[in-house]
Order: sequence, then structure tokens, then C-alpha cells
Amino acid sequence: MRTLLLTLAAAAALAVAGTASAGGWATAGVSPPPDDPTAGSGWDAKITILQHGHTPLMGVHPTISLIGKGGEKKTFAAKATDEAGVYVAKVKFPAAGSWRYEVYDGFTQYGGAQTHTFGAISVGAGSGGSGFDLPSLPMSAAILLGLAAAIAIALGLRRARPRPAPQV
Repeated sequence: MRTLLLTLAAAAALAVAGTASAGGWATAGVSPPPDDPTAGSGWDAKITILQHGHTPLMGVHPTISLIGKGGEKKTFAAKATDEAGVYVAKVKFPAAGSWRYEVYDGFTQYGGAQTHTFGAISVGAGSGGSGFDLPSLPMSAAILLGLAAAIAIALGLRRARPRPAPQV
């Protein structure tokens, strides 16, 4: 009987200790990225942080990071919205290529903050915000060259015309 009581007491102590240490975890969800993002374009990433997967967490400071193939990492802070547990980060795709993304939930209470990993995003080249589309640059140069040639010919014809003789 004494052995049975000791076994039950030990089992109860382990159960309580396990429950006490399991209090600090959260889940992170994020809205899907745009369908065809390009370098320089943006994404308003809507992040939802839930304690134990159920209770919206307020007062945390989540971030979202893009990680390139070479290990380059760009991190964007999320700001709280009016909706409990929902945060928005203004993400800007830095360059073309494949970028993985991850969300740091910011739930530091009980030492349980985690980074949640997601899939990869394929980012197209885009114009990079320079104002010039590289494929159209040779066409623009050809148009400018043609215009310059037309002006040169017009000026040459104007000078080649004979001048009328002065009348006396």
C-alpha cells in the first residue's frame, strides 16, 4: 500500500511539473504572400499569434524575416492592429530569387518565444524601382538615335538650300 501511494505521489508530481513548464508557447500564422511578387514590391503580412493555439496574444512584438539562398536575412517588425492577437508587418522583397520566410512570435513570457518557419517565395526581377525596364532600354536608345538622325538631316537640308540673291 505504501509503495502504491509513493508511486501515485510521484506520478502526480511529474504531471504538475510538466504542466507548469508547458505554459509558454504560442502558434504563429501568417497571411499568404502575393501571387507573383517582384523585387521592390511589398507585402502587408498579417501575423496572428495565439497562446496555446487558442488565445489571442496582445502585447508581444513579432517579426517576420526573409532569408535568401546565400543566408542574407531581412527582418521586418510587426505592429499591433485593432484585432486582438493580429499584427501587420510591411515586408519589402529586396531582390529576385527564392526567399524563405519565418515568423518570430515575440512571446517571451515563460521563456517560450519561438521562430516559426514557413515555405519559400519565388520573387521575380521586376524593374527594381529604377524607372527603366531593361528590355526596353535598347528600344529607347534606337528611338533617340533615329530622332537625332532626323534632326541632323533636317538641319543639313536647310543649309544646303540656295539663298535668294539680294534685289537692287
